[in-house]
Amino acid sequence: MTAKAGNFAPVTKKGAAYGLGIGPGEADLITLKAYKILQEADVIAYPALEDGASLARQIVAPHMPEGRTEIAIRIPMGPPADSIYDAAALEIGEHLRAGRTVAVLCEGDPFFYGSFMYLFGRLAEAGFPVQSIPGVSSMMACAAQLGAPLAAKNDVLQVIPGPLPADRLKSQLADTDAAAIIKLGRHFAKVRQVIDELGLTDRARYIERATLDSQKMVPLGELPTDATAPYFSMILIHRRGDAWK
Repeated sequence: MTAKAGNFAPVTKKGAAYGLGIGPGEADLITLKAYKILQEADVIAYPALEDGASLARQIVAPHMPEGRTEIAIRIPMGPPADSIYDAAALEIGEHLRAGRTVAVLCEGDPFFYGSFMYLFGRLAEAGFPVQSIPGVSSMMACAAQLGAPLAAKNDVLQVIPGPLPADRLKSQLADTDAAAIIKLGRHFAKVRQVIDELGLTDRARYIERATLDSQKMVPLGELPTDATAPYFSMILIHRRGDAWK
């Protein structure tokens, strides 16, 4: 059951919740606004692996204030888990009802494929003050690291999720000026084959773990045929090769 307004006790005293866009990985890419809210928050929540660490928590570790209540939201990989977001919204809601400020850490930008949107919907429908603080998205970071502007002039830019079926990927890529293909992971071989079939390999750039110490970037065609890709990887394509041409 989704934790909508009816699942919360009446709101009498309200704190505020903020989804903080903390950037793609490099600690210094957090915005000043997000940093200020982080320092003032009473409670800090963040997504984490079911049985592991939180990348979001690791990104802001140099900036984390001491003595704050922390909430690790254990989220499995795959489709949004309604029960987990329901429970997290209820827990955060209790802090908001007590008048506390809650900062929810979000890798990249909260509203660009970010898990915070599922909390935002639940908290907003329940009548709590909640706001998204924009951050540097992974797509912008990848373009900057690769030295590859995403689009120019009247270019149409598409953001294409790697898990799409091959035929859908092909149709989307066949008629676009520029594309960012995200969520590669176990779908990498399929995506790479589609790009090759369309004759776009020489215009495709690959990058993984952008802005982190483990960052890797290379022209797609230079990767070994049996190469694999992590979830946090991306392929940028422009039909002209470079957007400024």
